[in-house]
Amino acid sequence: MALFYISNLVYGNVLPEEESLHAVKVLRLKVGDAIELLDGVGGFYRAKITNPHPNHCGFEITETKTAFGKRDYKLHIAIAPTKNIERLEWFIEKATEIGIDEITPIICRYSERKAIKADRLEKIIISAAKQSVKAYFPKLNPLCTFDEFIKNHQNSQKFIAHCYKDDKKVLQNEIQKSSDILILIGPEGDFSKDEIQMAIQSGFIQVSLGNSRLRTETAGVVACCTVAIMDL
Repeated sequence: MALFYISNLVYGNVLPEEESLHAVKVLRLKVGDAIELLDGVGGFYRAKITNPHPNHCGFEITETKTAFGKRDYKLHIAIAPTKNIERLEWFIEKATEIGIDEITPIICRYSERKAIKADRLEKIIISAAKQSVKAYFPKLNPLCTFDEFIKNHQNSQKFIAHCYKDDKKVLQNEIQKSSDILILIGPEGDFSKDEIQMAIQSGFIQVSLGNSRLRTETAGVVACCTVAIMDL
């Protein structure tokens, strides 16, 4: 069944212009055809087409589900944008499909990329959420520096994953169920020693994601999977 995103039902039961065009011109939906909707904040709806207009396709809701697919935990990953932006986009797509609540791009000492196109990343989030039928879309926070991020975040569980041979815990052994979890993932050149010390002083626990040296985007996905599996 066709699945669409609508950010706000307050303004009437009408699909956004881009979604309307897809519904009417691409899928050729007609009056009475059934569709499904996600609002990004936990709402899942079944509906039927009432006005198949390519700019403002109308619909009538037939079933409403709130808190659809709500998880018992909240996951926030702060990750350094990769030099090849397609790798960051891949992480955001897969993290959204797996389940994540917040994503913050951070600029670190060894970061090779210091700019992103937030609008494009938001579109990737919407597409991935629709693909995986996630009614809760992750919040994409503005790009910020490592120092700014560390000073402004207090979570019940805070972890920093890096590749140095320090005394690190295994992430899956440290996660507490039904909690707020924040994980830092560094750039291709890893975090600097000073950044790691700053994080430790702010209450972050050093963790390992396994025996392999992972790319930045792979580490982010592994972290998402580790948390998701612990919630089963």
